[in-house]
Amino acid sequence: MRGMSDQPHLIFDRSLLRRRRDRAATTQHRVAPVLEAAAERLLDRLDDTTRRFHRALEIGGRGLVAPALKARGIGFVASMDLSARQASLAGGAAVAGDEEWLPFAAGSFDLVVANLSLHWVNDLPGALAQIRRAMAPDGLFLASMPALGTLQPLREALTTAESTLRGGVAPRVSPFPELRDGAALLQRAGFALPVADLEEIALAYRDPLLLLRDLQAAGEANAVLTRDPRIPPRALFPMALSALPAGAEGVPATLRLLTLTGWSPSPDQPRAARRGSANARLADALGVTEQKAGETPH
Repeated sequence: MRGMSDQPHLIFDRSLLRRRRDRAATTQHRVAPVLEAAAERLLDRLDDTTRRFHRALEIGGRGLVAPALKARGIGFVASMDLSARQASLAGGAAVAGDEEWLPFAAGSFDLVVANLSLHWVNDLPGALAQIRRAMAPDGLFLASMPALGTLQPLREALTTAESTLRGGVAPRVSPFPELRDGAALLQRAGFALPVADLEEIALAYRDPLLLLRDLQAAGEANAVLTRDPRIPPRALFPMALSALPAGAEGVPATLRLLTLTGWSPSPDQPRAARRGSANARLADALGVTEQKAGETPH
C-alpha cells in the first residue's frame, strides 16, 4: 500500500469527472464527428503492423473503439471507463474502473487502446506502468490525448478576461502534455520502441458559445481541483469569447492530438546495436572524407 508520501500530486477531481462522464453518455452524440475522427486516426495505427491481436482492452472509448476493434477481427474486447455508463456503451465486456488502479492481472491483453481519456489522470506515469503490466509480451499500446496548444486561444482569452474582472485568475482549462514528454513517459513506464507524434483536427465555430457547450456535452469541462468554486462574473465568458480570433469560417478551435505508441517488452523485439559495434563507417556510406574534431577541411 502506498504511504502518504508516495501519493501523486492531485490535479483533477476524479469524482467530479466520473459524474460528468456519466452525464456525457447521453449528450456526447452532439460531438460524435469529432470523437469518431479522433478514434479513427488512432486505430489507423493498427494498419502499420502485421501483428494480429486476440485480447484487447480499450479505455475511455465512449462506445466507438470497441466495435471498431471487433470489426478488425479481434475476438475479445473489454471496455473500461471511470463511468459505468460509458463502459456499457460498447455493448460487450464492460468494466467500471479507474485508470490509476487497473483491475487486471499481469499479461491479460495483447492490445490496449486509450482514446482521449488519459489526460484526466493524476498519475500518468503510474497509469502507464500499470497498463504495461497488464499487457502480454510484445503487446501494442496506443493512446491519444489532447496536447499542449489545444484550446490555447480560449485559455488565453479566459485568463485575460478574468484578470481584468477580478484582478486574478483561476485555472479554467486543463493542463495538457507536450510532444517532448510523450516518448519519455512511455520509456519511464517500461515500454519498448516508444514513439510520440502529433496530429491536428481543425474545428471552427461560428458561435464560440457552442465550443463551451460541446465541451460540456463531451464531459470535458473544467475538473481541475484548484478551480474557483465561486460563480464566475456574468461578464467573464462574453468578454472572453468576444476576444477569440475569428476567421472566414468562424472561431478556430484546433484539437492537437498527442499519439503514443509503445510495445510491451519481449525477447524477440529488435534492439539498438551496442555502441561501437558498427562494422561500416558513416563517412564511407556518405562518400566523404572522415576528419577528426578540430581538423580543417581540405
